[in-house]
Amino acid sequence: MNHRPLLAALAFAAATAHVSLAAAATNVAGVTFEDTASVAGQTLVINGAGVRTRLLFKVYAMGLYVPQRANDAGTLQSQPGSKRIRIVTLRDLSAEQFLEALVEGLKKNHTAEALAALEPALGAFRKGMLEIKDAPANTEVLIESWNGITRLTVAGKRRGEDIADERFFPALLRIWIGDVPADAELKQNLLGKPS
Repeated sequence: MNHRPLLAALAFAAATAHVSLAAAATNVAGVTFEDTASVAGQTLVINGAGVRTRLLFKVYAMGLYVPQRANDAGTLQSQPGSKRIRIVTLRDLSAEQFLEALVEGLKKNHTAEALAALEPALGAFRKGMLEIKDAPANTEVLIESWNGITRLTVAGKRRGEDIADERFFPALLRIWIGDVPADAELKQNLLGKPS
């Protein structure tokens, strides 16, 4: 019995399935998060994506891109290489509202001493964010890190100066995956765990 046609069909099906899985994207609240992204020439993979809710309102969709997937917050925070946080607003927000929430998250996950050390970087980030004033629904916010640099891009435009403080991006990341996350379900999603 000749099994070549069957083997060829199975091989084609397997190859097709692999291609379609590789091209798959994650959809969260109508926002598409591609499986890969590139930061400073490094290809990153999506670790997880979810929705930030507050008082039952969907505030933004968020995806975390890293060099290598991990489901442990400590591993993700200390993992070397480039990283990207991608946020897409699901409702109109002011820059002040966004910043207040970030500062609140930083306070919950850092000592007063650690926060004081981050103040110059936070001041630079605040200045960049305040350039936009408002972030209507569907505004994309990228916070990217490489070689100790953090860059803020809003609606496709770089905001503020690059922040040269290697502690800053991991500090921001703790807002969402730290011990006291902004949203516990979102943390699980970003860690690639079912919520």
